[in-house]
Amino acid sequence: MLRRTCSRFAACSGIDFLINPTPEHKALRETVRKFAEEEVGPQAAQHDLEGKFNRPLLKRCGDLGLLGITVPESVGGSNMDAAAACIVHEELSRQDPGFCLAYLAHSCLFVNNLYWSGNEAQRKKYIPKVCTGEHVGAMGMSEPGAGTDVLGMRSNAVKNASGDYVLNGSKIWITNGDVADVYLVYAKVDGRITSFIIERGMKGFTNGNKIDKLGMRASTMCELFFDNVVVPKENLIGEEGKGVKTMMRNLEIERLVLAAMAVGIAGRCVDEMIKYANTRSAFGQKINNYGQIQRYIAEGYTETEAAKALTYAVSRSVSPGVQNRIGSDATKLFAAPVSKRVADNAMQVMGGMGYSKMMPVERLWRDAKLLEIGGGTIEAHHKNLAKDLTSELK
Repeated sequence: MLRRTCSRFAACSGIDFLINPTPEHKALRETVRKFAEEEVGPQAAQHDLEGKFNRPLLKRCGDLGLLGITVPESVGGSNMDAAAACIVHEELSRQDPGFCLAYLAHSCLFVNNLYWSGNEAQRKKYIPKVCTGEHVGAMGMSEPGAGTDVLGMRSNAVKNASGDYVLNGSKIWITNGDVADVYLVYAKVDGRITSFIIERGMKGFTNGNKIDKLGMRASTMCELFFDNVVVPKENLIGEEGKGVKTMMRNLEIERLVLAAMAVGIAGRCVDEMIKYANTRSAFGQKINNYGQIQRYIAEGYTETEAAKALTYAVSRSVSPGVQNRIGSDATKLFAAPVSKRVADNAMQVMGGMGYSKMMPVERLWRDAKLLEIGGGTIEAHHKNLAKDLTSELK
């Protein structure tokens, strides 16, 4: 029923040409939606309750070719674009945003980032195993004293006599940090941000306990610690001091797919409130006959479609070779609050039922809040947009 409903909504809004720009994109959406409904949805509530990452499910994503969606087939990827990445994140988030966040940390923050920033030897060594799901990837950027102010990071690496690097410092809020096999980690070399590949098991590298979270509980996060970790010079990504460029480039697609996650959450919440309003009666009639309920449904649908249109329109101008910070910041700035607002409205329509763990809206409501924080806060997007738009006028 939900699958037919979503198709009808897309047709009515007239944006199918945006959300499914080619037959290949439409086929991808159908494949991921079927997988999400049949395999991701049924496990979502339990993994949220336990705060547990579903590693076998990530492996299933590898079987479907979803883990390297934006990297070439030569290394095990699917050779698709940012719109395809948005499709996967939207459809997974309709069922389980927490699992989708773990998928994002793996496929976007590690796989996409390393492929487009690394060299051929690094691609051949690491990308095939993360594309199948044999290895789980993560990215370490934020620190206890450097979140939004990421350039203020204090982790540092110093060259030793052999030309290798000795890494010291810590990272926090690292999604997949406690389960990953390989990490892309940022640190300063001579005061300039540089990126490295770190492998689990390196001497001096440990992770802290899992951080207990309000939402997105099916993705686990923790702190990472580096105590004189010797990083082989072959694990330097790109050049010393060039990490900011690769970091900012990857943040653009991260913010875009986080917006797609917001669209997925909002879309599911619209469906849930429509279903409930069509079946729940009060004072002798279905509650969808009441103006207050009609407002929540109408505004929720409209805002979701607007966020969807902006997300997929911007996706056409985000790629490794094209910078579009204005577009990606604007998209996430608009879409993230929409997901939270629509989830809140769905809970209001459903009353006590929506507030209970018997319905997915309670979980989606908790999950939505992170999108206003992770991958750049709302305030960071305000700052970036004002700065970039002002500089364009000079």
